[in-house]
Amino acid sequence: MRQLELRHIHAFVCVAKQLHFSRAADELGIAAPSLTKLIQEAERLLGVRLFHRTKRSVALSAAGTAYLAEALIALDHLTRAGERAVLAERGELGRIEVGYVASAAYAGVLQRAVGGFRDTHQGVDISIREVPMDNVAAMLRDGLLDAAYVRPPMPLADGIQAATVHRDRFVLALPADCPLAAFPSIRSAQLRDHCFVLPEQEAGTFEVARRGRFSARLGPRPGTLAAVLACVSLGGYVAVVPHTLADCITLPGVVYRDIAGQPIPSEIAIAFRKYERAPAVNAFLKYARSVKGHA
Repeated sequence: MRQLELRHIHAFVCVAKQLHFSRAADELGIAAPSLTKLIQEAERLLGVRLFHRTKRSVALSAAGTAYLAEALIALDHLTRAGERAVLAERGELGRIEVGYVASAAYAGVLQRAVGGFRDTHQGVDISIREVPMDNVAAMLRDGLLDAAYVRPPMPLADGIQAATVHRDRFVLALPADCPLAAFPSIRSAQLRDHCFVLPEQEAGTFEVARRGRFSARLGPRPGTLAAVLACVSLGGYVAVVPHTLADCITLPGVVYRDIAGQPIPSEIAIAFRKYERAPAVNAFLKYARSVKGHA
């Protein structure tokens, strides 16, 4: 069965507004006979009379009045649908899943990117969640995440890449009663006999051992940085952690000390799919990479 087309509905609404076929035809930019034909087709397809017409007047019928109310709502929905399509194409509408390691929040880089993007893209819903760094590549690949804040270096699967958004340096977290806590900075070689609790990013620990020319004694791998610091606070372990923690986490029984010599760099990067197609995700990635921070 043939259905009304959008041209029929526009014609009907225009005549209903003008209650005059010639003026409605002028507004639509078509000939009056063509408009009359459209209205007749609409009435035939609907099986009702939409207007009462005489040589001198045009008035809506009861059916026309009822149809007008719904037609206006439908046209409004279509207009908003078009507007939303344009917003989505510009990356101003959609949903983004962002994962992060805790240090991205400690450093403020997560807040700057997500908060700033929300202010300028209020039609985009951004969901954030802390994720284990080992899971990031697979979650990006499987579409469970659209972007993730991580601490390089880390292996990246094919099709996944990362861009640095924050630069930091590693420091040492020590038990407060450790003899080394008496020094403002500690040489790598002084850590030879200590046992290291490992954060997710192990690079700093192994660089300290390399500089000190020893094989690191490795203790537990508790996961999050908060769990790493908890292990240090209980005594018996030291940890190489981002300097960011010293600025924002005070834990009983834990002190932070600089590592002597050339600073050991620690970075936060945002990982993402190389061939991302979603405009909202690409807009977020562009914004996130523009708000880089430096310790």
